[in-house]
Amino acid sequence: MRKKITFIGAGSLGFTRDLVRDILTFESFRDAEIVLMDVNAERLEAIRRCVERIVAMGGYPAFVSATTDRAKALKGADGVLVTIRAGGESEARSDIEIPASYGVDINMGDTRGPSGVFRGMRLFIPMFEICTDIRKYCPEAIVLNYTNPMAILCRTLKTRFPELKISGLCHSVQKTAAMLAKWIGADENEITYQCAGVNHQAFFIEFKRNGKNAIPMIRRAIQTHEELYNAEPVRNEMFFALGYYPTESSGHNSEYNAWFRKRPDLIQKYCTHGTSRNPGLHAYGLKAYLRNSRNWKKYLAEWEKAPYDLARGNEYAASIFNAVFGDGTLFEFNGNVINHGLIESLPCSCCVEIPVLASKNGLEPVKPSPLPVPAAALVSATVYAEEMAAEGMLSGDPEMIFQSVLFDPLTAAVLCPAEIREMVNKMFCANRKYLSYFKKKRAAAPQRKQEEKSND
Repeated sequence: MRKKITFIGAGSLGFTRDLVRDILTFESFRDAEIVLMDVNAERLEAIRRCVERIVAMGGYPAFVSATTDRAKALKGADGVLVTIRAGGESEARSDIEIPASYGVDINMGDTRGPSGVFRGMRLFIPMFEICTDIRKYCPEAIVLNYTNPMAILCRTLKTRFPELKISGLCHSVQKTAAMLAKWIGADENEITYQCAGVNHQAFFIEFKRNGKNAIPMIRRAIQTHEELYNAEPVRNEMFFALGYYPTESSGHNSEYNAWFRKRPDLIQKYCTHGTSRNPGLHAYGLKAYLRNSRNWKKYLAEWEKAPYDLARGNEYAASIFNAVFGDGTLFEFNGNVINHGLIESLPCSCCVEIPVLASKNGLEPVKPSPLPVPAAALVSATVYAEEMAAEGMLSGDPEMIFQSVLFDPLTAAVLCPAEIREMVNKMFCANRKYLSYFKKKRAAAPQRKQEEKSND
């Protein structure tokens, strides 16, 4: 039977194009029904043209449709991909500019800390509405979320919808593995690894070339070749300090800890160069979003005229679908799942990024080796802050949101608690229309009791 694969937030042009391309490379999905859903009719029509071009180029017997009706898009779907965002330019600016006004310098702001937490708060209701419809119209579907903040959203969704088959996907693990293989002169098929932690803060706790430990080779390569060090200064410094290589780019990592963005001189030293895709410059993510949102029609017109390679990429989604409801070829990937004791040093309720096996049996987490102590120490700080954010969203408690930001390492390195509370309340105000599920729209400061003066 023809399989139905639905894209929610299909107007995310880059993601949708490449994921459709990958899906259609599998024999089981050449004739798939690809359903594109977005609330923006103009972008929806644009991505429909893109997908139909890919279908025509490959000569696939696939069927493509586009709709703004989410229920119609989801009814009977075998697989669902979610790539949405909530809020526009004003909210995107507030995520970066309010913290900046307090001295908290944000690079991407999509995952954790004040920017990531409020981004997640805006997405809370839309994501829950999507999952409510999935439960109603396609409860057996494999649901793959690409929307950030990954860990916070997956944690809240799996708490409220434990019966749904949801995993969150990122591309940092496989891309970093390929980068490290190149650095040590190895072919990717020579490399095996084990990676664990949380999204955007996982570590290669094993990295082998032809069965032999390759971590010393990575260290020597970075120490020997200046261009390799300069390609990823933040990540390389973390590797030297912690002993294990982190999965996410230097730009992202610079804002996930207290070491690199708390002073202008450190930003200048570590964050103004590095990977061309995610340099550590202030507001890089915001600038990219504004550029893309203003110029997407131009980019689309250029893409429609340019050659397009139909070869499968390295995103996980298509191979997961193929393993579960395609030809059944087993596929192991790093996915985001609820911990349940999989990483024993972290809370059972949190969302972790670990190996997962996709098969006809569904998605089965694979327990990794224990996190090394230095990595566990850093990840634990992140996890507890994310747990407070998730619980704050689930309970509608602004105080827990404040406490989440209070324990964000970068924010705590720059601000005192009173300043953090004031900043958080300004961000509540900027996002008020998205936060109807909160009991109050501010984290109230405790009232100080005035001491009574004695008449004596």
